[in-house]
Amino acid sequence: MHGRADKKFCNDLCRNNYNNQLNSNSYNLVRNINNILKRNRRILEELNPGGKTKTTKAKMAAKGFDFKYLTNKYDTHNGKTYHFCYEYGYLPLEGDEVLLVKREEKIE
Repeated sequence: MHGRADKKFCNDLCRNNYNNQLNSNSYNLVRNINNILKRNRRILEELNPGGKTKTTKAKMAAKGFDFKYLTNKYDTHNGKTYHFCYEYGYLPLEGDEVLLVKREEKIE
């Protein structure tokens, strides 16, 4: 190898291949989770065009919604918990029904 005395790689291709293999497992995990979150958000957006509506968990699951993944939860004063995927969320109701909502961020 020519160049600096502390050179670790023969060229940029070798360096890139080494770093890609080193980081591939953690990147794959994060990429897969992000893809699930984006799909969940897209499904909520598609089922809730008006900003507030009702649907069923079965309809959400049929479109590929994964209930294990969300970005945050919001607990109300009366003990209800809204589950959010970015700005779109849902509130489980009785039986299979859910209330879909869209959080409006206030700009101050």
